[in-house]
Amino acid sequence: MIRSTPISQRGAALLAAMLTVTLVASLAAAGLWRQWRNAEVEGAERMHLQAQWVLTGALDWARLILREDARSGGADYLAEPWAVPLEEARLSTFLAADSNTGDAEADDASQVFLSGSISDLQARMNVYNLVEGGKISEPDLRAFTKLFEVLGLPPTELSVLANNLLQSQATGTPANPVSPLTPLPPQRVEHLAWLGLSPPTLAALVPFITLLPQRTTVNINTASVTVLYASSPRLDMARAQELVNARKAAHFKTLDDANKLIGSAADPLVDAHHSINSRYFLVRGRQRQDKTVVQQQSVVYRDGLEVKTLWRTNVAPPLGESTLQ
Repeated sequence: MIRSTPISQRGAALLAAMLTVTLVASLAAAGLWRQWRNAEVEGAERMHLQAQWVLTGALDWARLILREDARSGGADYLAEPWAVPLEEARLSTFLAADSNTGDAEADDASQVFLSGSISDLQARMNVYNLVEGGKISEPDLRAFTKLFEVLGLPPTELSVLANNLLQSQATGTPANPVSPLTPLPPQRVEHLAWLGLSPPTLAALVPFITLLPQRTTVNINTASVTVLYASSPRLDMARAQELVNARKAAHFKTLDDANKLIGSAADPLVDAHHSINSRYFLVRGRQRQDKTVVQQQSVVYRDGLEVKTLWRTNVAPPLGESTLQ
């Protein structure tokens, strides 16, 4: 019989010890990685929750500004406080007056930056205006036709959009139920892709259109040149630019002020399609901490002194910045 030598026994013991050390190191590394991952996830969740609370406070602040603006009355125009955007500022500047803020909290707040803005949604053309009383509104269809023409967009997509929008609002009856193929009513502008708009067309329309739950007028004090041009049948681009230039010096207090400026060369602006006041606003909030960004958009509705939030949603940050979901 061949007996194992002391040298071979020592080699086997050394190999077993090395395997044991490797196994223990692997288990320890896995445990440390799992602990680090849990800490990172917990930190990200805590940061996201804090960002949500900060942006909720920013939204309440925006609602307060809009309510105070309604209290003062008058027209809504771009020189009012609500229209001035909040440039990126340290969160600590908003907490400076709080004497209860500790040094650690103040140091954390100095690393967080907040920015935001309020914009008038009635400075845009409401897509839902295309349907009125269960049929396509011809005046609004002509307005959107002008918008498509000035932007160089295919008119066939407008026809498809209007017909699908009409179908999406069909209620149906027991005798004539709605077809399962009927498109769903859109809730956001990006949902208009469901109704036949191609991605390039939708991207070109985004700055000029909106989706609001009821018929709205175009605010001539906040609308762009393109929207003013498209929203009036015989208004040319030169007269639309004159309106924008004139309101920079002094906003329009009545529609008659604007009608005197455009004269008889175009159809007069009427209450059915234009106004000097707004009720729907878009509130944007953005919090940045290092390279982590949380952004929110909210649509608010102002009815007298009551300002209600209709919906809120998170939006993706620009390329190169991470986000918390």
